[in-house]
Amino acid sequence: MSRVPEFATVDPFDGMNAANPAVLQNLVGGRWTDSHGDYVDLVDPMNGETFVREPDTHDHAPFIEGLRSCPKSGLHNPLKNPDRYVYLGEVCARAAALLAEPQVQDYFTKLTQRVMPKSWNQCLGEVTVTRVFLENLAGDGVRFLARGFSNPGNHNGQESRGYRWPYGPVVIIAPFNFPLEIPALQLVGALAMGNRPLIKPETKVSVVLEQFVRLLIHAGLDPRDLDVIHCKGTEMGRLIETARDHIRLVQFTGSSGVAEHLSTVMNGAVRIEDAGFDWKVIGPDYDPALLDYVAWQCDEDAYNATGQKCSAQSIVLAHDHWMDDLVPKLEELAGRRSLDDLTLGPVLTWTNEQMQAHIDAVMAVPGAELLFGGKPLEGHSIPDCYGAMEATAIRVPIDAVCGDHFGLVTTELFGPFQVIVSWGDDELPKVLDILERMSHHLTAAVVSRDVDFQNAVLGATVNGTTYCGIRARTTGAPQNHWFGPGGDPRGAGIGTTEAIHVTWSHHREVIMDQGPIPEDWEIPPVT
Repeated sequence: MSRVPEFATVDPFDGMNAANPAVLQNLVGGRWTDSHGDYVDLVDPMNGETFVREPDTHDHAPFIEGLRSCPKSGLHNPLKNPDRYVYLGEVCARAAALLAEPQVQDYFTKLTQRVMPKSWNQCLGEVTVTRVFLENLAGDGVRFLARGFSNPGNHNGQESRGYRWPYGPVVIIAPFNFPLEIPALQLVGALAMGNRPLIKPETKVSVVLEQFVRLLIHAGLDPRDLDVIHCKGTEMGRLIETARDHIRLVQFTGSSGVAEHLSTVMNGAVRIEDAGFDWKVIGPDYDPALLDYVAWQCDEDAYNATGQKCSAQSIVLAHDHWMDDLVPKLEELAGRRSLDDLTLGPVLTWTNEQMQAHIDAVMAVPGAELLFGGKPLEGHSIPDCYGAMEATAIRVPIDAVCGDHFGLVTTELFGPFQVIVSWGDDELPKVLDILERMSHHLTAAVVSRDVDFQNAVLGATVNGTTYCGIRARTTGAPQNHWFGPGGDPRGAGIGTTEAIHVTWSHHREVIMDQGPIPEDWEIPPVT
């Protein structure tokens, strides 16, 4: 039996190579279409061979027409086409059932691993999260997502009704590091609320989203409900600028620079999940019995998926009580990571030259010390356009972070790299000052069993998701939690009902005032 499901058009097991590259299509106007121009040849991050051919789309017109065709009131809302809530619940149920099949599960796990090389379990995790998300929306889940409220009015016949209302035509720009999970949750959340999305997956990993959309259509989704475009980021920028009068909202996951540009172009009509520099504070209550666990969690937070997570631990501020034992344990755990099982893999957005330049710059900070790593991986065929670096940690004195080097030290290297800072009993104010100066607030962790210490840090910080307790982490949260930045009114979340509401709908209120008019009513005096 073939390992490729019937809806799929590419083979990540025996295909996707120079002899048989995957050839992608756009979805527009309800039809899969071939490129009318050139293709972009994408190279396999493990060996540099062409393995995917993606349309290099320049014709914006049909996609703009798709945006223009959707009214501001959406494809459905609580007062229009409510049968679509039922229909989408059925699609989610069938899609979830498909993802539960071993053949389909293995297919998307392998497909994800081919374009974003990380361990099998990391890739399988994306499939699992996506399946459970769909299961939560199956049946009445979509309909209940649109639940509103009513309040009594001031007199008989008056009632205030609140509704979750879609935006209508929206754009989703998805990231590379979670090729299935993030765009799938964003796309289905947008559809559920009544929007018609135009989605652009990240070029390097676009095949995964394309195949997921084919699964949704196989599960009963009307292909006219969305468009999928393959193009370069600059080309998508031009499309948005041209079509902005027909776009009600752009949801973007990616770099801060692009997020700010889109915010300007769209006059603030954006929802963003941009770059983070996620911190972990380890409190003074050291317990040798907990060392192995805390060190293991630090290793996982910093280096799984080769550090290519928005939630990856970028800086650890550990109390002096931990340092003598923690650092050797971290080095030991980092040494277990290997290309053989993809517990270390290619870095898709930074080259070795770029990473080395950043490492050298941090090492030039007075008092900085290389704890481990800092060298390129050897004995591989990863092409030079991608990075391949050892798991790396640099210790930086706390006063250097507090001083003129703050901007450099807190620059996110989207790869296997972290900064370690130690602090003493009288230096918690310095720690809190560092956290206050952080410009992005996605995830964070407070590792301690001391409730007073926990509250001191939690009460002085802002993050979309903060883990707290001796098992605290920066990444790997429970299923279906809010995941988005805190402290930014443009912040977008994925996963939960609240996240979908904030991102993909807005509040609309209707005041019903139906009477009756009192029989003795007269025109009152002028006011």
